[in-house]
Amino acid sequence: MKKLRTVIDFCIRHQKILGYSTVSLLTAASEYIFSSVVFKCPCNSWNTLYGCAFLIAPAFFLFLLGYMLNTRVWLLVTGRCSSKNQCSCDSCGYFLRVLVPVTASALVAPFTWIAVALLSASFYVCAASGSSFIRKLVCKDIKEYCNASLEKIPCDEELSKKIGEFHSLQAQSQVAGWLLIAIIMTVAFISMCLNYYCSPVSHFQLKFWKIYLKKEQEVFEIKAKDHAAKLAERNVHLFFEPADPTPFCTPSNEDWQNISFPYGFNTEEQHYSMIHKYVNTNRGKTSSGTDQIHNVLAFVDEAHGIESGF
Repeated sequence: MKKLRTVIDFCIRHQKILGYSTVSLLTAASEYIFSSVVFKCPCNSWNTLYGCAFLIAPAFFLFLLGYMLNTRVWLLVTGRCSSKNQCSCDSCGYFLRVLVPVTASALVAPFTWIAVALLSASFYVCAASGSSFIRKLVCKDIKEYCNASLEKIPCDEELSKKIGEFHSLQAQSQVAGWLLIAIIMTVAFISMCLNYYCSPVSHFQLKFWKIYLKKEQEVFEIKAKDHAAKLAERNVHLFFEPADPTPFCTPSNEDWQNISFPYGFNTEEQHYSMIHKYVNTNRGKTSSGTDQIHNVLAFVDEAHGIESGF
C-alpha cells in the first residue's frame, strides 16, 4: 500500500508533465498507424501535395483539438459578446496574455506529430520526391534519368538504389526532425525558467496555490451537484404537487458572471481564485488594486486542466 500511495502521490505532483507525455505518446502511436497503414504515396505528380497533407493537416487538426479541449478557452470566451462585456484594448491584451499558455499547451500534440513524422521520413520523402526545388537540388549530375524518375522513388526500392537519393531524402527528414525536437525542448526549458523566475509568489506558496485550486475544484463540484439536486427536487415536487414555492437561495446571473473569468493574480491581495476573491470582496463588489495576469497561471492551472485532460 505504501508503494501504491507513493506512485499515486508522484502522479498527482507531476500530473501536468505526465499529461503532456501521454498526449505525446498517443500522438506518436497515431502517426505510426497512419504512416504504416493509411499512408500510400501515389508516386506521381500528387506526391508533394499528398505528403504535405499527411505532414501538416493532422498537426493542424490536433492544434484545434487542443484549443477545443482546454477549459480555459471556454472560460475566456463564453458570454463575451454580451452587452455588459464591451471589447477594449485592455480586454484584448488580457485575452492575449491568457491565450499564450493555452497556445503552448495546444502545440504539444501537433509538434509531436511533425517531429515523429520527420523522423520516420515517409511523409517527407513522398513530398520531397515530387518537389521541383528538391529535383533541381538532388539531380544535378544525372538530370536526364533523375528528373523523370525521382517522384517514383518512394514506390520502387531498386530505383532508389540506382539513383541513390532515397537515403539522402531520409537523412534530410530525420535531421529536420531532430532539429525541431532540439528547438522545442530549448524553448520549453527557457520559458519554464523565465516563468519560475518571474513568479510573483515563492516556491512553497506556489505549491499551496496548486493544492488550493485542486481542492476548490473538488468542493465546487460536490456542492454544485448537491445544490442542483436540491433545486431539481424542489421544482419537480412543486410541479407534481402545486403549492407556493419556498424560497431557495441560488447564485444570480451576476454572481456567476463575476467568477467566470480567468483569475489574474494581484500582488496587493492574497486571493487564489475568482471564487476566493469574490467571497472576500463582499460577494463581488469592486476591490482595490488592479489584477495582473502573471505567467504563474501556467503552473497553478492544473486543477482546472484536469477536466480537459491537458
